[in-house]
Amino acid sequence: MNASQHSGPGEEQIVQPIAVRQVSMERPWRWLAAGAADLRRAAPVSLAYGAVWVILSMALTATAWFADLDYLLLPLIAGFMFMGPMVAVGTYAISYRLERGEHPTLAHAFGAWRVNRMQLALMGVALMIFLLAWIRLATLLFALFFGMDPPDPQALYSALLTTPNGLGMIAVGTLIGAVLAFGAFAISVIALPLLLDREVSMLEAVEASIRCVALNIRPLLLWAAILTVFVLVGVLTFYIGLVLVLPLLGHASWHAYRDLA
Repeated sequence: MNASQHSGPGEEQIVQPIAVRQVSMERPWRWLAAGAADLRRAAPVSLAYGAVWVILSMALTATAWFADLDYLLLPLIAGFMFMGPMVAVGTYAISYRLERGEHPTLAHAFGAWRVNRMQLALMGVALMIFLLAWIRLATLLFALFFGMDPPDPQALYSALLTTPNGLGMIAVGTLIGAVLAFGAFAISVIALPLLLDREVSMLEAVEASIRCVALNIRPLLLWAAILTVFVLVGVLTFYIGLVLVLPLLGHASWHAYRDLA
Protein backbone atom coordinates (compact mmCIF):
# COMPACT_ATOMS: atom_id res chain seq x y z
CA MET A 1 0.00 0.00 0.00
CA ASN A 2 1.44 3.37 -0.96
CA ALA A 3 1.85 6.17 1.51
CA SER A 4 -1.21 8.33 1.08
CA GLN A 5 -2.63 11.64 2.20
CA HIS A 6 -6.12 12.30 3.53
CA SER A 7 -7.62 15.68 4.33
CA GLY A 8 -11.02 17.23 4.75
CA PRO A 9 -12.23 20.85 4.54
CA GLY A 10 -10.05 23.03 6.75
CA GLU A 11 -7.96 20.02 7.83
CA GLU A 12 -4.23 19.55 7.46
CA GLN A 13 -3.07 16.71 5.25
CA ILE A 14 -2.23 13.55 7.17
CA VAL A 15 0.37 11.26 5.63
CA GLN A 16 -0.40 7.61 6.26
CA PRO A 17 2.69 5.50 6.93
CA ILE A 18 3.59 2.78 4.48
CA ALA A 19 2.19 -0.54 5.69
CA VAL A 20 4.68 -3.28 6.54
CA ARG A 21 3.99 -6.93 7.28
CA GLN A 22 5.31 -9.43 9.79
CA VAL A 23 6.85 -12.62 8.41
CA SER A 24 7.99 -15.93 9.85
CA MET A 25 11.52 -17.30 10.22
CA GLU A 26 11.33 -19.54 7.18
CA ARG A 27 10.60 -16.68 4.76
CA PRO A 28 14.27 -15.74 4.09
CA TRP A 29 14.84 -19.19 2.61
CA ARG A 30 11.81 -18.74 0.37
CA TRP A 31 13.14 -15.37 -0.78
CA LEU A 32 16.38 -17.07 -1.70
CA ALA A 33 14.51 -19.74 -3.66
CA ALA A 34 12.41 -17.12 -5.45
CA GLY A 35 15.58 -15.19 -6.28
CA ALA A 36 17.13 -18.33 -7.76
CA ALA A 37 13.99 -18.82 -9.89
CA ASP A 38 14.27 -15.26 -11.25
CA LEU A 39 17.95 -15.81 -11.94
CA ARG A 40 17.15 -18.92 -13.99
CA ARG A 41 14.42 -17.10 -15.92
CA ALA A 42 16.63 -14.14 -16.79
CA ALA A 43 20.06 -15.74 -16.61
CA PRO A 44 21.77 -13.93 -19.53
CA VAL A 45 20.83 -10.42 -18.45
CA SER A 46 21.22 -11.09 -14.70
CA LEU A 47 24.66 -12.67 -15.05
CA ALA A 48 25.79 -9.94 -17.45
CA TYR A 49 24.67 -7.32 -14.92
CA GLY A 50 26.61 -9.10 -12.18
CA ALA A 51 29.68 -9.39 -14.42
CA VAL A 52 29.75 -5.63 -15.06
CA TRP A 53 29.95 -4.92 -11.33
CA VAL A 54 32.57 -7.61 -10.81
CA ILE A 55 34.77 -6.06 -13.51
CA LEU A 56 34.39 -2.65 -11.88
CA SER A 57 35.27 -4.14 -8.47
CA MET A 58 38.38 -5.78 -9.91
CA ALA A 59 39.42 -2.51 -11.53
CA LEU A 60 38.98 -0.62 -8.23
CA THR A 61 41.00 -3.25 -6.36
CA ALA A 62 43.80 -3.15 -8.94
CA THR A 63 43.87 0.66 -8.78
CA ALA A 64 44.24 0.60 -4.98
CA TRP A 65 46.97 -2.05 -5.23
CA PHE A 66 49.08 -0.23 -7.83
CA ALA A 67 48.57 3.10 -6.05
CA ASP A 68 50.21 1.61 -2.91
CA LEU A 69 46.94 1.85 -1.01
CA ASP A 70 46.99 -1.83 -0.08
CA TYR A 71 45.96 -1.12 3.51
CA LEU A 72 42.62 0.23 2.20
CA LEU A 73 41.74 -2.97 0.36
CA LEU A 74 40.16 -4.77 3.30
CA PRO A 75 38.02 -1.77 4.37
CA LEU A 76 36.93 -1.23 0.76
CA ILE A 77 36.04 -4.88 0.28
CA ALA A 78 34.13 -4.91 3.57
CA GLY A 79 32.51 -1.65 2.49
CA PHE A 80 30.71 -3.54 -0.25
CA MET A 81 28.14 -4.44 2.41
CA PHE A 82 27.20 -0.76 2.56
CA MET A 83 26.87 -0.04 -1.16
CA GLY A 84 25.67 -3.49 -2.24
CA PRO A 85 21.99 -2.47 -1.91
CA MET A 86 22.53 0.29 -4.48
CA VAL A 87 24.13 -2.20 -6.86
CA ALA A 88 21.06 -4.43 -6.48
CA VAL A 89 18.69 -1.78 -7.89
CA GLY A 90 19.21 -3.10 -11.41
CA THR A 91 18.22 -6.62 -10.38
CA TYR A 92 15.05 -5.24 -8.78
CA ALA A 93 14.12 -3.86 -12.19
CA ILE A 94 14.72 -7.27 -13.77
CA SER A 95 12.48 -9.02 -11.22
CA TYR A 96 9.84 -6.33 -11.66
CA ARG A 97 9.78 -6.95 -15.43
CA LEU A 98 9.54 -10.70 -14.86
CA GLU A 99 6.52 -10.14 -12.59
CA ARG A 100 4.81 -8.29 -15.43
CA GLY A 101 5.52 -11.07 -17.91
CA GLU A 102 8.00 -8.91 -19.82
CA HIS A 103 11.43 -9.72 -21.18
CA PRO A 104 14.04 -7.80 -19.12
CA THR A 105 17.17 -6.39 -20.73
CA LEU A 106 20.37 -4.76 -19.53
CA ALA A 107 18.86 -1.43 -20.55
CA HIS A 108 16.06 -2.03 -18.03
CA ALA A 109 18.60 -2.94 -15.34
CA PHE A 110 20.91 0.04 -15.82
CA GLY A 111 18.01 2.39 -16.53
CA ALA A 112 16.23 1.56 -13.27
CA TRP A 113 17.70 4.68 -11.65
CA ARG A 114 15.59 6.93 -13.89
CA VAL A 115 12.32 5.87 -12.24
CA ASN A 116 12.84 7.88 -9.05
CA ARG A 117 16.30 9.26 -9.58
CA MET A 118 16.35 12.05 -7.01
CA GLN A 119 15.11 9.89 -4.13
CA LEU A 120 17.37 6.99 -5.16
CA ALA A 121 20.29 9.41 -5.28
CA LEU A 122 19.50 10.60 -1.75
CA MET A 123 19.42 6.98 -0.62
CA GLY A 124 22.80 6.45 -2.23
CA VAL A 125 24.18 9.45 -0.33
CA ALA A 126 22.86 8.00 2.95
CA LEU A 127 24.58 4.67 2.30
CA MET A 128 27.74 6.46 1.18
CA ILE A 129 27.85 8.19 4.58
CA PHE A 130 27.90 4.75 6.23
CA LEU A 131 30.71 3.67 3.88
CA LEU A 132 32.80 6.79 4.55
CA ALA A 133 32.27 6.40 8.30
CA TRP A 134 33.45 2.81 8.06
CA ILE A 135 36.57 3.71 6.05
CA ARG A 136 37.39 6.51 8.49
CA LEU A 137 36.97 4.26 11.51
CA ALA A 138 38.96 1.47 9.83
CA THR A 139 41.80 3.93 9.16
CA LEU A 140 41.76 5.05 12.78
CA LEU A 141 41.79 1.44 13.95
CA PHE A 142 44.75 0.69 11.72
CA ALA A 143 46.65 3.65 13.15
CA LEU A 144 45.77 2.56 16.68
CA PHE A 145 47.03 -1.02 16.23
CA PHE A 146 49.83 -0.58 13.65
CA GLY A 147 50.86 3.08 13.77
CA MET A 148 50.78 5.64 10.99
CA ASP A 149 53.21 3.92 8.60
CA PRO A 150 51.67 0.83 6.96
CA PRO A 151 54.02 -2.14 6.54
CA ASP A 152 54.51 -3.73 3.14
CA PRO A 153 51.51 -5.77 1.91
CA GLN A 154 52.94 -9.21 2.68
CA ALA A 155 53.93 -8.22 6.22
CA LEU A 156 50.60 -6.48 6.76
CA TYR A 157 48.34 -9.40 5.85
CA SER A 158 50.59 -11.82 7.70
CA ALA A 159 50.48 -9.62 10.81
CA LEU A 160 46.69 -9.47 10.71
CA LEU A 161 46.44 -13.20 11.37
CA THR A 162 49.56 -13.93 13.41
CA THR A 163 50.03 -11.05 15.86
CA PRO A 164 48.00 -9.83 18.87
CA ASN A 165 47.67 -6.41 17.28
CA GLY A 166 46.38 -7.88 14.06
CA LEU A 167 43.88 -10.18 15.73
CA GLY A 168 42.76 -7.37 18.02
CA MET A 169 42.17 -5.06 15.07
CA ILE A 170 40.16 -7.76 13.28
CA ALA A 171 38.00 -8.35 16.37
CA VAL A 172 37.29 -4.66 17.02
CA GLY A 173 36.88 -3.87 13.34
CA THR A 174 34.45 -6.74 12.84
CA LEU A 175 32.31 -5.52 15.74
CA ILE A 176 32.25 -1.91 14.55
CA GLY A 177 31.69 -2.95 10.94
CA ALA A 178 28.81 -5.22 11.92
CA VAL A 179 27.06 -2.40 13.78
CA LEU A 180 27.46 0.01 10.86
CA ALA A 181 26.48 -2.64 8.31
CA PHE A 182 23.32 -3.48 10.22
CA GLY A 183 22.44 0.21 10.35
CA ALA A 184 22.82 0.45 6.57
CA PHE A 185 20.78 -2.75 6.21
CA ALA A 186 18.01 -1.42 8.47
CA ILE A 187 17.50 1.78 6.49
CA SER A 188 17.66 0.10 3.07
CA VAL A 189 16.26 -3.44 3.26
CA ILE A 190 12.90 -2.40 1.76
CA ALA A 191 13.61 1.29 1.14
CA LEU A 192 15.39 0.87 -2.21
CA PRO A 193 12.82 -1.45 -3.81
CA LEU A 194 10.09 0.85 -2.42
CA LEU A 195 11.66 3.82 -4.20
CA LEU A 196 11.80 1.83 -7.41
CA ASP A 197 8.25 0.53 -7.12
CA ARG A 198 6.25 3.43 -5.64
CA GLU A 199 6.15 7.22 -5.68
CA VAL A 200 7.39 7.81 -2.14
CA SER A 201 10.16 9.94 -0.68
CA MET A 202 13.46 8.68 0.60
CA LEU A 203 12.48 9.59 4.18
CA GLU A 204 9.18 7.69 3.93
CA ALA A 205 10.98 4.65 2.54
CA VAL A 206 13.66 4.71 5.24
CA GLU A 207 11.05 5.10 7.99
CA ALA A 208 9.12 2.12 6.62
CA SER A 209 12.32 0.07 6.37
CA ILE A 210 13.26 0.73 10.00
CA ARG A 211 9.74 -0.16 11.16
CA CYS A 212 9.91 -3.32 9.09
CA VAL A 213 13.18 -4.37 10.74
CA ALA A 214 11.79 -3.64 14.20
CA LEU A 215 8.71 -5.74 13.45
CA ASN A 216 10.71 -8.62 11.96
CA ILE A 217 13.97 -8.47 13.86
CA ARG A 218 14.62 -12.24 14.00
CA PRO A 219 13.85 -13.17 10.36
CA LEU A 220 15.67 -10.07 9.12
CA LEU A 221 18.71 -10.82 11.25
CA LEU A 222 18.71 -14.22 9.57
CA TRP A 223 18.34 -12.53 6.18
CA ALA A 224 21.23 -10.17 6.94
CA ALA A 225 23.39 -13.16 7.93
CA ILE A 226 22.50 -14.99 4.70
CA LEU A 227 23.40 -11.91 2.64
CA THR A 228 26.71 -11.56 4.48
CA VAL A 229 27.72 -15.20 4.03
CA PHE A 230 26.91 -15.18 0.31
CA VAL A 231 28.81 -11.93 -0.27
CA LEU A 232 31.83 -13.24 1.66
CA VAL A 233 31.86 -16.38 -0.48
CA GLY A 234 31.73 -14.23 -3.60
CA VAL A 235 34.58 -12.02 -2.41
CA LEU A 236 36.74 -14.97 -1.34
CA THR A 237 36.59 -16.32 -4.89
CA PHE A 238 38.44 -13.17 -6.00
CA TYR A 239 35.09 -11.61 -6.94
CA ILE A 240 34.32 -14.25 -9.58
CA GLY A 241 31.56 -15.76 -7.47
CA LEU A 242 29.88 -12.36 -7.26
CA VAL A 243 28.83 -12.74 -10.89
CA LEU A 244 26.28 -15.25 -9.59
CA VAL A 245 25.87 -13.99 -6.03
CA LEU A 246 24.98 -10.37 -6.85
CA PRO A 247 21.98 -11.09 -9.08
CA LEU A 248 20.83 -13.98 -6.88
CA LEU A 249 20.72 -11.81 -3.77
CA GLY A 250 19.27 -8.87 -5.67
CA HIS A 251 16.36 -10.91 -7.02
CA ALA A 252 15.83 -12.48 -3.59
CA SER A 253 15.79 -9.03 -1.98
CA TRP A 254 13.04 -7.95 -4.38
CA HIS A 255 10.92 -10.89 -3.23
CA ALA A 256 11.71 -9.99 0.38
CA TYR A 257 10.31 -6.52 -0.30
CA ARG A 258 7.17 -7.96 -1.88
CA ASP A 259 6.66 -10.07 1.24
CA LEU A 260 7.36 -7.31 3.74
CA ALA A 261 5.58 -4.26 2.33
